[in-house]
Parts: sequence; structure tokens; C-alpha cells
Amino acid sequence: MIGDGRKFAAIGECMIELSDPRDGGMTLAFGGDTLNTSVYLARLGAGAGIAVDYVTALGDDPYSDQMIGAWRREGLGTGHVARLPGRLPGLYAIRTDTAGERSFYYWRSAAAARDLFKSAEADRLADRLRDHDMLYLSGITLSILDGDGRAALTDLVRRARGDGAVIAFDSNYRPRGWPEPAEARAVMDEMLRHVDIALPTLDDEQALSGVADTAACIDRIAALGVPEIVVKDGPRACAIRHDGRRTEVMPTAVATPVDTTAAGDSFNAGYLATRLTGGDPETAARTGHRLAAEVIRHRGAIIPAAAMPDMPLT
Repeated sequence: MIGDGRKFAAIGECMIELSDPRDGGMTLAFGGDTLNTSVYLARLGAGAGIAVDYVTALGDDPYSDQMIGAWRREGLGTGHVARLPGRLPGLYAIRTDTAGERSFYYWRSAAAARDLFKSAEADRLADRLRDHDMLYLSGITLSILDGDGRAALTDLVRRARGDGAVIAFDSNYRPRGWPEPAEARAVMDEMLRHVDIALPTLDDEQALSGVADTAACIDRIAALGVPEIVVKDGPRACAIRHDGRRTEVMPTAVATPVDTTAAGDSFNAGYLATRLTGGDPETAARTGHRLAAEVIRHRGAIIPAAAMPDMPLT
């Protein structure tokens, strides 16, 4: 399914990130699930010819300008970022406990990204993304859109897939982003019917649909027609279904995680980068695990570039 194509685009939201270490002071950065994956994928793919574009909407404020500048320094293409006058990015804060687990607090009801598919850019997106080999989005991408926006995104995905793009999706279920689980499941299930690679996390899927374990999670998503499924399960093995075959890949052990923010996002980056460059699913999962293991040794969603493990892609 994955050929020689190496042009990737992620569709979603980046927010201002405030990190509260609970020992005084706050640090400011930028983050969001699809953005985190894009940055890590761009870093991994820099020497392998992978071009990474980020698709979102921002305001015309100084923080939006800083985001654009930071993304360009990371090698991300920003030609598909809509700039909406008078709008602002969303904001979230992270508090991390002594075990490295985090809690999130959001201020995003008026974020510019919610209106991406109401902007002038929306009418051009489908055509401008037609030459991309892989599109990536998440349940959070869906949660910030209204019904018309979701319909427009689904149409874009359907058209891109018809043109030969591989569609990758992480449900990344966050209850606060949805009125109720039933709506979230219905919306995500409709998207999954147009997906080639699903990258869910078991505890998200348990909260969303009540599946008992990774096998049940795979069965549920496979029934929707998804051919390649990778179920992440924290410090336990991820479960993979591909070409009708199932396997598991153990993660890289980390003695004391510092901050698990973006663990799943970075795994997705390693997995998708490897698949884009022709690696098989098991090799892709090992790459994802290794990157995630390094990411959770640092605070914040995006670790310093100098801390990236040496993982050349083919």
C-alpha cells in the first residue's frame, strides 16, 4: 500500500502550550497532537526526502506569527495555513504529576482552527493537497469542527484517497471535546470508513467504545474496513493488524518517564515516517516506540532537536 511517495500533510490545530511543572513558573511553547506528529516526522524524514506540510488556521496575532516561524525552522511547509484576521490560536496548560502523567486544561472555544473549513483556503485545499502521498488527522481535528466542517473534511479525505493518498487517523479521544461519547464514536466511525492506517490508543478506545482489549479494538476498527491498524497500549506491546495478519511489538523500556505528553504523537511520527519510506509495520512500530521512549524522558510536547535519537530512515 505504501509506495515511494514521500509527501505528507497533517490537518489539525496547534495551540499555545503552557507547561506547569508545579515547582514555580510556567513555560510557553506550542503544541497540538497533529502538530507534534508533524514536527517529529519532519525531523525523522529530513534526510529521507519526506516533505511535511501542516494544514490549519491561525490568527494575525504575534503568537500566530511565532508559530509560523517555529514551524518553518522545523522544516514544515506552511503554505496551507489560513490566517484569519482578528482571531487567535487556542491555549492549553499541562500539569504533570510525580509519575509523569499529565492533566490538560483548555481555552479554545474561539480558536481560529475551528473555522479552517469556513475560510477562503478551504475551497482550495482539496486541489492543493492532491499531490500528497499521505494525509493525517485525528479525533481532535474532528472535535473542533462543526457539522459542516466535518462534512467538508470528510469530502477532502475521500477525494484525496481517490487520488491515491494514504489516509492515517488517530482517534485520540478527549471527552471534553465532545458533547457525549456516542457522538464522538459516530463521527470517528464515519471517518474510519475512509482510512487506510488507524493508530488508536487502547485507553481512548475503551472510553469511546468499551472494547475490552487490543484484540477487540482491532476487531471493531477492522469491521469498518480499515486495512492497517496499530493499537498503542502505553508501556505494553502495541498490537498490529496488516494484510490480515496480527502481531505485537514491545516498546522500548523507560525506567522513569518525566512527561508522557506527545508519547502517542511521536510514536505515530516514527510509524508513519517508516511506512512512507517503505518499512514494514513491525519495523515502523519499533521506530515509533524508540522515538516515544526518548520523548517521555523530557518535559513538554516537543523535545529539543538535539535530543532526537539517531534513527536514519531508508
